[in-house]
Amino acid sequence: MRGGHPEQREPGGGWGELRSPGAPGAGIPQQRPTTGPTDSTGPASPRQDYLDAFAADEAADDVFTRRTPTGDPHASVPGRDGGGDDTPPAGEPARGRGGKGRAFAGVAAAAVTTVLAVVVAGQVADGRDADAVRSQAGADKARGHHGAPSRGDGRPTPSGSPSPVAPLTYEQKMALKYPLSPSLDGYGEFEAIPGIDKAPGTGDKYTYRVDVEQGLGLDGELFAQAVQRTLNDERSWAHNGGRTFERVYSGEVDFVITLASPGTTADWCAKSGLDTTIDNVSCDSAATERVMINAYRWAQGSPTYGDEIHAYRQMLINHEVGHRLGYSHVTCDKDGDLAPVMQQQTKFLEYDGIRCKPNPWPYPRS
Repeated sequence: MRGGHPEQREPGGGWGELRSPGAPGAGIPQQRPTTGPTDSTGPASPRQDYLDAFAADEAADDVFTRRTPTGDPHASVPGRDGGGDDTPPAGEPARGRGGKGRAFAGVAAAAVTTVLAVVVAGQVADGRDADAVRSQAGADKARGHHGAPSRGDGRPTPSGSPSPVAPLTYEQKMALKYPLSPSLDGYGEFEAIPGIDKAPGTGDKYTYRVDVEQGLGLDGELFAQAVQRTLNDERSWAHNGGRTFERVYSGEVDFVITLASPGTTADWCAKSGLDTTIDNVSCDSAATERVMINAYRWAQGSPTYGDEIHAYRQMLINHEVGHRLGYSHVTCDKDGDLAPVMQQQTKFLEYDGIRCKPNPWPYPRS
């Protein structure tokens, strides 16, 4: 009486050759050949080897059954079932550990292995996808995005990098009003604006310096640029080449045009006997070197000019420098005419029933 069947190994791997875990293609079933001879005269395929082994195993098992001592196909044979708890009930063939049993067990094991390989491969792929999603989510979070971009407030969604903002031009800056309190009383300390603006004309040259009170928060460079452009305009005191104005940083000057807080303006104007506190105006402090421009008016303008703040600033410069040049106050004498630049246009445009139009220039029709 022989023992169990010798272990059957199929050459070439009919259901897939097992490989070491680190070998290429490990855990992946190999495809069976679909071409080549399959009859008894040619080389047998792995599938044919399997079928032949199965038939031989079954024939040997039948012989073994017939040689049991009792002839009973259900008799328990030492070495066959091992006397365990898996002895089949009456009526079932006792061949669960025979060739077919091992074949079916091998098929089942191969199927399970294949399923596990597919599941593991899927999990690896899912893990990579999840890592990719997490990486993308992290990148979106770092950029400040959360999901698909959307706007609920009606604003357009920006695309790409933001375009650089172009700096404001001189005209744009001069068209803006700036916040400043009408009761501001500054430190009284001045700072000269650096640089030189050469006189552009050939007439009588006047040199001046631009001082700005510290702590105002206004653009001193813009103020200096406005003074130079305004005074040398053909409609201004440089009309017809009679005068030309040059800004310097230091040295002897004909006057210092000064941008100062209302409080400091009042102090300097009082030195020449002028009271600027009633209407919060500017002055030419003739007893000193300073032509005082009230920073509140420079920043906010006046009701007489409304939103025409650029023109109002030109009028402030021309009016106060006009005093320095020797011109006094005048008023218009015909309704609807342009107001003379030496009229107190910050205070009024209407006088004795005559209403004039705002005008920033000494020679407006030039």
